[in-house]
Amino acid sequence: MTAARPGSREPGDQEQPGGGAGAAGAPRVPAPRGGRAPGPAAPGPGTVPAVRRGTAPRQRTGRERTGGRPGAAPGPEGDGRLTHQELMSLLGVWALDACSVQEAACVEAHLNDCARCADEALRLRDAVTLLGPPRSLDLDPQLRHGVLESALARRPAVRPVPGWAEPYDAEAARLDALLHDINADEWDIPVRVRWFAGEERAGRSLTVAQVLDHLVAMDGLLARAVGLPDPLGADAPADPLERTETRWRLVTAAGGDSGPARLVAARAWEEWREQSRELVRTAARRGGRTGEEMLPVSVCDPGIFPGLGAAAGPRIPLSDAYLNRAFACWTHAGDIANAVDYPYEAPLGAHLRLLVDLTARRLPGSIAGRRRAGLATTRARLTTAGAPGRTVHLEIEGAGGGDYWIPLDSPTAAVTRVAARDAVAQVALADVEFCRLAAGRQSPAEAAVAGQGDQAAISDVLSALTALSRL
Repeated sequence: MTAARPGSREPGDQEQPGGGAGAAGAPRVPAPRGGRAPGPAAPGPGTVPAVRRGTAPRQRTGRERTGGRPGAAPGPEGDGRLTHQELMSLLGVWALDACSVQEAACVEAHLNDCARCADEALRLRDAVTLLGPPRSLDLDPQLRHGVLESALARRPAVRPVPGWAEPYDAEAARLDALLHDINADEWDIPVRVRWFAGEERAGRSLTVAQVLDHLVAMDGLLARAVGLPDPLGADAPADPLERTETRWRLVTAAGGDSGPARLVAARAWEEWREQSRELVRTAARRGGRTGEEMLPVSVCDPGIFPGLGAAAGPRIPLSDAYLNRAFACWTHAGDIANAVDYPYEAPLGAHLRLLVDLTARRLPGSIAGRRRAGLATTRARLTTAGAPGRTVHLEIEGAGGGDYWIPLDSPTAAVTRVAARDAVAQVALADVEFCRLAAGRQSPAEAAVAGQGDQAAISDVLSALTALSRL
């Protein structure tokens, strides 16, 4: 069954009273295909929005959450309980996950006591699974792109968003849509964030608000680079972990982390959304081609290209700075979606290709950094600057894929046709897997990677890929 996606909401809507936790005790039959009916709607930035009516709840793909038994829904006689016949009439609606929270709780409590209804519920639930597999209720990213393209063809934008900023614009819009669809009782669910610190796996358990504050802090570096205010101040550090910790301390000092989780998240959501929109507007005002405008690394995220800090007056393209933030936005949106069991699709193929390309261009510096730290498994070969050296053929499959030849001996080594033809190893993996490795969301041992040739060189490339990950 395909369910309709709830409409978007803006600040100012008011939430209706209601809610309640799930039934105590395990029901006789598994929960309906879509999971427990959602509670009160998620907050829009800055306010508590209205409960959505007339739309089917989104489908879930995993864990179900239960709490204490709420009060029963009132029956026709006013005794506060539903009759057996009324509960039987709700079984089909319950199997489709279209009940209210209170109705679902009453049905599940009844299934513990009535074998006949439990058998019927199981039969209906199994029938519902034949209607279609659970899938994301978000619109296909290609649809948004196509609608915008068609609209702009009819009426060109006065200030169009340049192609290099489109991935950030799209990923920010997708994260905003995800936050709109989070239920009220999901805002305090732990969000697990993982990365690699050297050779070791690192991780932290955060709230949705803390993840958004992290994005605000790191997007603030890009904001500072393009002339917008840095939310942490002009003298704030550039290190990602230091910036994030500073942001959390400032929020705590201002009392922004106290109160209900959904209202705390609404504050962070509002600030992040306004900052991301301003960054897109700034990109539209600047315009230009990919790689045309350069920025000093001193005003950008120093980890975009490892090793650049050692060069004299290093500069990076503004377009890469925007792609880096699009990659982070997609990664952390996936963290939030995973925490609330929300199916989250990969970016649009053209956008994913740009993110894969950025990651592949970051790899040589990461390999060199690991070699300087004594972590590389292959022996170094001295080459003249700009001369060809050993390469590894990286074959990325999927809509965002392509072929890349990664220099092993020096980040500045030239890659000639001869060096490409004589690559010491070949590695093949999917585009999303490649990006998840670079984000630290999985290890090389967990990824579906096919490789042939020099195994030590393959290990160096995959380890350098995970070394790109940060909080």
